[in-house]
Order: sequence, then structure tokens, then C-alpha cells
Amino acid sequence: MAEPASGFLAELKDAVTPRAALLVIGVLLLQLGFITSYVGALHHPAPHQLSIAVVAPPQVAPKLVAGLDSVPDDAVRSSTAADRAAAEELIRDQRIYAAWIFDPAGTRDTLLVADARGPAAARAAEEIVTRVEQTQNRTVAVEDVVPLAAGDAEGLSSFYLVIGWCVGGYLVASILGISAGARPANTHRALIRLGTLAVYSVAAGVGGALIIGPVLNALPGSTWALVGLGSLVVFAVGAITMAMECLFGIVGIGLAVLVFVVLGNPSAGGVFPPPLMPPFWRAIGAWIPNGAGTDVARSIAYFGSTNIAVPLLVLAVWAVVGVAVTLLAVVRRPGARPEAVTA
Repeated sequence: MAEPASGFLAELKDAVTPRAALLVIGVLLLQLGFITSYVGALHHPAPHQLSIAVVAPPQVAPKLVAGLDSVPDDAVRSSTAADRAAAEELIRDQRIYAAWIFDPAGTRDTLLVADARGPAAARAAEEIVTRVEQTQNRTVAVEDVVPLAAGDAEGLSSFYLVIGWCVGGYLVASILGISAGARPANTHRALIRLGTLAVYSVAAGVGGALIIGPVLNALPGSTWALVGLGSLVVFAVGAITMAMECLFGIVGIGLAVLVFVVLGNPSAGGVFPPPLMPPFWRAIGAWIPNGAGTDVARSIAYFGSTNIAVPLLVLAVWAVVGVAVTLLAVVRRPGARPEAVTA
């Protein structure tokens, strides 16, 4: 009677190898991480250090700033601006999210917001200022100084554009690794693989920019600037994925999914801008290609390409690290032939 059981166990061990079992467990952990990350980042948005500037006469401004500072949970980072023009410039330079313009001649003030920076941030600023105004028997009218394009109703087009580029980057690197070996046989083949990735990146950048702009009319801004951004995003993500494959084999694909899907997407600032996300996702978003790319795409579309030096540098560093690790992993490959390394 024990033979069928032992036969089944032998068949099970033969069908499911320890390596396969570990990969299945890894997939389960990625799945649970996906749920935890997305729900954790997006289920309860609450403002933290939302930047709001006050424009008011010197004798009134301290009272308004104190009202903003009194909002619980460190929700507001208040400041002052000299006048309305200065406040608008701060908003367009992406240095603040909103500006509260006090009207000394009446009881109805104005709140300047930028829906293009994130409708959720604009609504949060409106709710905060409205509550403070009510304590002073005043009202506020909201004015959108950087509105969204007609084809970008919820301000998500730049986010989805960059996410599409990221998906293409790690998928093409994964396909190259699966079809020709996770680690290139020699430096020459590694360079060929990176060259293929570069050509693909340019094609993906052109295609994405044309679709989001002239075809769907979803985002304004320079098409050529978006082409350059898309090419850099795809190459950076693909190069890092190649590097992970060189170091960890097929497990590297899972690590790429962890970085760019599980962590990168919810922290990118697409659905909610950073001041509305929990601390962990707020801290990592700008340093992952998803978030850096979204910031640049949004700036190209709506803010005249202001404040893009840091996110572009982030993307460039990811690309350089990916290329360097890929080449070093091939050169230092155990048992590599001298002629292959020389080539």
C-alpha cells in the first residue's frame, strides 16, 4: 500500500525540481509584494509637507502662515511670496504646489493651484485652505494657473507613458536574456546586446512620443524632448535588467519586476504626487526610473522643462550602472576565455 504514495512522491520530485519550487515561491512573494506595495501606497492619501505660499500684507501674513502651520500631522509646508506674479512663478517652476492670495479689500481670497502637477494635490490644498479660511470667516476661490490638457483628464498620461517605456525596457532585456543566455558569452556579445537595446530604446522613445502627442493628443510639449526622455528611460531600465540577469540569472528578471513594478510604479507620483503618499514610497519614488521619468515627462508637457536636471541625472546613473555591471560581469566571468575577454 505504501508503493503508490512513494511513487507519487518520486514523480512529484521529478516533476517539480527544487529550483522550480524556489522560483514558484519567489513568484508568490512578488505577487504579495505587488499587492502590499500598491495598496500601501495608494489606499489612504494624506498630505504631508504640501507646499503652500501665502501672499498677504506684512501685518496679515504671519497669521495666515500660522493657520497653515496649525494643520495637524505636518500636512503643510508654508512659506510667503512677495506678490501674485512671484507666487505664479514659484508654481510654474514646481517649487510650490499652491499659493494663497489674501484680499485685504474683502473676505474672498484666491487659491492658485496647478492641476498639471497633480489634481489630488490641488484638491488637498483647496481643502486645507478652505478649513483655515472658515476659522477666520472668509471664503476662497480656486484658480488653476497650469491646467491639464483636454486629452489628459486626470493628469495620468505622463505616468502611463513612462510606465509603458519601463515595461518595454525590462521585457526586451528579459527576452534577450532568455533567448541567448542570461549572461553574454563574451564582451563582444555583451556590446551587441547593449547595442540592440539602444536601437530598441530609440524606437520605443519615438513610438511612445508620437502616440502620446500627435496621435492621441494626450500631452502637450515638445515631441522631440519626449523622444529623448523615452529613449533614456527604456535604455536605463533595460540595462539594469541585463545587469541583474548577468549577476543572478533568471532570478534577475524577478528582481527587475520587484524594482520597476512592485516598487517603482506606485511610488512614481502618477496617481498621487509625493506629498500625498506614505513615507516609504515618498522617499524612494524620485530615485527609481519610473518616478524620475514621470517627473520629466510632466515637466516637458506643462512646465517648460523646469526642474529636470536631477531626474535626468537619476536616469543617466541607472543607465551607466547597468552598462558597467553588465560588462564587468562578462569580463570577470569565472572560466572566461582570455580571447573572449580581449575581444
